[in-house]
Amino acid sequence: QVQLNESGGGLVQAGDSLRLSCVASGRSVTSYALGWFRQAPGKEREFVAAITTGGRMDHAESVKGRFNISRDDDKNTLYLQMNGLKSEDTADYYCAAKIIGWMLTGTLDEYDYWGQGTQVTVSS
Repeated sequence: QVQLNESGGGLVQAGDSLRLSCVASGRSVTSYALGWFRQAPGKEREFVAAITTGGRMDHAESVKGRFNISRDDDKNTLYLQMNGLKSEDTADYYCAAKIIGWMLTGTLDEYDYWGQGTQVTVSS
């Protein structure tokens, strides 16, 4: 079983930066694909970014050029560097892990483990 714990959220102003972290416990996620999703109030959860075991990455069009996903397998940790934050980035951010590590996907149902989320609020 894998437990995921996000941190790093907070209240920031438009244009600011934040780095979210997601620490995995229970077992190593070195062989897992990892992803970030977000859910704004009243909206469905949506894909933000994903990274495979081989380092292939994908980012949603809405965050390309501003957000960057990375992983540190030595620390069993996933990161999301968020720059140039906008009010529309306000959401709860969730990390997720997928057992099939080579698969790069933004489909929620394909992920096996989820964290509890960390809140990001961007004031304009």
